[in-house]
Amino acid sequence: MKICSLTPPPPDQPNGRWQLRLEDNTVMQIGEREIVSFSLYTGMELDVETLTALRRAVAEWEALQRALKLLSVRPYGRKELIRKLSERCEPVHAERAADRLEELGYLDDAAYAVTVVRHYAGKGYGERKLRDELYRRGVDRMYWDDALQQAGGTEDAIDAFLRKKLAGRPCDRREWKRAADALARRGYRWDDINAGLRRYGADPADA
Repeated sequence: MKICSLTPPPPDQPNGRWQLRLEDNTVMQIGEREIVSFSLYTGMELDVETLTALRRAVAEWEALQRALKLLSVRPYGRKELIRKLSERCEPVHAERAADRLEELGYLDDAAYAVTVVRHYAGKGYGERKLRDELYRRGVDRMYWDDALQQAGGTEDAIDAFLRKKLAGRPCDRREWKRAADALARRGYRWDDINAGLRRYGADPADA
């Protein structure tokens, strides 16, 4: 396959991508790295092996750029990022992008696990919910325990929830149960919920 043209980026985009056009009118956006690595020039004949390798290099670059764009919006864990990238590129290229970002320090599952835990703990969720979120986002279990230590005190979170929900008013059995059920849905254990209700003045039998 012959390279018909190799056009540099416009002057106002000195770090942009070059445009490579093949004889079948296929257009590829490539960087100077690919030009040097493959010794590309106008009129060059690309054999099947070289063309395949060039396309793979371009696809990996595109996956890396998409990954960087995603990470500029919010943090991701490795599995979550690969899953998102695979919606628009080959999984193997998504994997390579994740590998590269880990090498550069932009992708760190241990730090991401802490971010997830702190975010949901800050919303008043309990340990079960925090574990559910870590699982849903594909965070490796080896990072869970250290991250969960960053969640803060369960007692303080439950007490804050009860103060906000009940606002210091007298409660009957039905209201105690509603509060207990709400805490359970947030991922708190029943032992911790009952202890919190007792601190708030409820009779355990009422909950």
